[in-house]
Amino acid sequence: MKLKIFQIDAFTDTVFSCNPAAVCILDSWLATPLMQQIAAENNLAETAFVVKNNNRYEIRWFTPEVEVDLCGHATLASAFVLFNYFIQNADTINFYSSRSGTLTVEKSDDSYLIMDFPADVLTEVDSISALNKALGIKPKHTFKGKTDYLLICENQKEIEHIKPDFFELDKIEARGVIISAKGNEVDFVSRFFAPQSGIPEDPVTGSAHTTLTPYWSEVLGKKKLSAKQLSQRGGELICEDLGERIKISGKAVSFLIGEIDI
Repeated sequence: MKLKIFQIDAFTDTVFSCNPAAVCILDSWLATPLMQQIAAENNLAETAFVVKNNNRYEIRWFTPEVEVDLCGHATLASAFVLFNYFIQNADTINFYSSRSGTLTVEKSDDSYLIMDFPADVLTEVDSISALNKALGIKPKHTFKGKTDYLLICENQKEIEHIKPDFFELDKIEARGVIISAKGNEVDFVSRFFAPQSGIPEDPVTGSAHTTLTPYWSEVLGKKKLSAKQLSQRGGELICEDLGERIKISGKAVSFLIGEIDI
């Protein structure tokens, strides 16, 4: 069996930056263990699998170790592949995930892809000593979302200098951990760690911004925000708080088009 595969750099218009994702557009679903094996072989933060079903595209996301409920950069990458190689005259793509519901991606006139995702719901919780120890920080606030923890730090400098103990962080029961603070040149900055999912540090995490955007929108008193993820590859996003939904905008660029031979 041969399958076409695309590798796309998401949240950038330049290769070798931001967050790479693999995308496989399928005629029908493969067995879940096989998709997990492909994702492990790709060894990227995420591999997205997409199947057309009538007027929408069903989508699933896999890290090298687990299937996840939502992934922003791999959804952006999937939309880029569909817009550029499969349905070039379309302006909107409707995705559907059995885990996250309807996800829409719209193509703007200036080459941005605008994702419409459900907003996360945050609950403030007591500070978690094991989590603080793993990160080496004392956060101002700790929140629990649907799948991730969010820790609010004092300033951007603190975010930049955190060096996690990934062995200890792997013991935290969550998909991943977001750390964030007000930005020096953007509204807020963040980093995302998910050794629990096989991703020590993710370069740019679209799904984390469904958690970050509602928080910073309330704190800063504004609906449209600029954001930067301070990973080694880095990435900038434009986020908009719509209440129960979040819009996240970014660009993407193709790095590789190949074929899987199974």
